[in-house]
Amino acid sequence: MVQIVKVETKKQLHDFIMFPFGLYKDNPYWVPPLIADEKFTLSKDKNPAFENSEAEYWLAYKDGKLAGRIAGIVSHSYIKKWGNPYARFGWVDFIDDLEVSKALLDTVENWAREKGLKAVHGPLGFTDLDKEGMLVEGFDEMGTFVTIYNYPYYVKHLEAHGYVKDADWIEFDLKMPGPEVVKKVEELAKRAMEKYRLRVVPLKKPKDVLPYAKSVFDMINVAYEHLYGTVPLSEKQIECYIKQYFSFLNTDYVCLIVDEQNQLAGFGIMFPSLTRAAQKARGRLFPFGFIHFLQAIRKNDTLDLYLIAIRPELRSKGVPYVLISELTKTAIKNGVVRGIASPELETNHAVHSMWRNFETRIHRRRRCFIKKLEDEPGNHS
Repeated sequence: MVQIVKVETKKQLHDFIMFPFGLYKDNPYWVPPLIADEKFTLSKDKNPAFENSEAEYWLAYKDGKLAGRIAGIVSHSYIKKWGNPYARFGWVDFIDDLEVSKALLDTVENWAREKGLKAVHGPLGFTDLDKEGMLVEGFDEMGTFVTIYNYPYYVKHLEAHGYVKDADWIEFDLKMPGPEVVKKVEELAKRAMEKYRLRVVPLKKPKDVLPYAKSVFDMINVAYEHLYGTVPLSEKQIECYIKQYFSFLNTDYVCLIVDEQNQLAGFGIMFPSLTRAAQKARGRLFPFGFIHFLQAIRKNDTLDLYLIAIRPELRSKGVPYVLISELTKTAIKNGVVRGIASPELETNHAVHSMWRNFETRIHRRRRCFIKKLEDEPGNHS
């Protein structure tokens, strides 16, 4: 017997957040999130995404034991922008029991039907900067701090319950290039900078980035607007992200390119891998978890490539070479040997081409599933 309980108390929200910590406690590839970040994101009175979204969370119990969790999200910004009356599911985890996963998904589907929505898709968050996409390949590859890890059986459960592929993201593992490639990219970068009168902003401390922080997110809104499921970030969300993350930046791995008018032309933000630090900290910065993060930021041979965006009219003008050249030189100088690119839509060939001078392998693939609610049982074409 599976019992579904809606999250309504602080204790239930705590259980919701902590469930995967037990489910994955012996898994070497799972990377714990920060508990405080999860609380903030899921708190309806704190996360500014709730200005344009609504959400409910549920827990599943089997024989009296906690056996799964799921979030249902309606992003009104998404529906308005894309014209798709869809609900989202996210924060989905469950034991290997089809009855449990069915009860969780049925709950979100019924909730969506009550709201007059026509489909459910996910895993997705409130915005494109939340974790998204269920892992479908690369289960024996180390996860990253900004991506979802899940067991292989999740995919079988989704398919058994009538969900099909809607979009895939791929992730590249990049080996730092040798001197010849570095020199070639540097020459291409120099040519682009001279031709379009661009310059790289010198950055010494995180506060040097702040004058450009708002422009970074404005550019994200423009550069990412055509990508699957994206919604524009509001002013309050932008303020929130700046406060949350910009004081932690390692400026060695931030590249800001501006034009003659000092307007942002492109940017790249990378970060020393926080994977091992997060595993050691077990979701908590205090009392001692922050030490692991500080150590990872100061000395690391692996970089996570978080965000890259270029003004649309400059994308094909060699500006990507400027970002790659600047960040690669610094990375090699600091002893970095590999980079892990954030998930990229498998159809986003323009971004894939940025790595053509690197030795690469696609080491993970993740998927957004969809189920149309108007379908007859067994018909999910």
